Amino acid sequence: VINAEYMGHLLSVYFFSAMAGVPPVKKPQDNVAPVHKIRITLTSRNVPALEKVCNELIKGAKSHNLLFKGPVRLPTKVLAITTRKSPCGEGTNTWDRFEMRIHKRLIDLQSPSETVKQITSINIEPGVEVEVTVTDV
Repeated sequence: VINAEYMGHLLSVYFFSAMAGVPPVKKPQDNVAPVHKIRITLTSRNVPALEKVCNELIKGAKSHNLLFKGPVRLPTKVLAITTRKSPCGEGTNTWDRFEMRIHKRLIDLQSPSETVKQITSINIEPGVEVEVTVTDV
């Protein structure tokens, strides 16, 4: 039969020995700006312009010593339209195939929102759409 007092002693010894290697929890400071997780989505039909904007964003993130991941290249969407060449429908059945390729890149940043405003104030090439999503960490 184990005494309840002895059992409490065993549990406290076990708990404190298990917690010996765990560092203390740091409390957030009030003077530090809150860090946000920012996802920048870039979309374009022009690959060189898209890559140029990606490189400028990453260069800005490196200069501010930010944590970032990317650019993640998402699969290219191919929008295709097949149509007849002949306007009247007579003659040989010849067809035209038109397609538009849409390329997409993702960049994830972890930084205060003021820093992101500085980074995203770069010149964005025409034809490149930028979408910024901000969440708290």
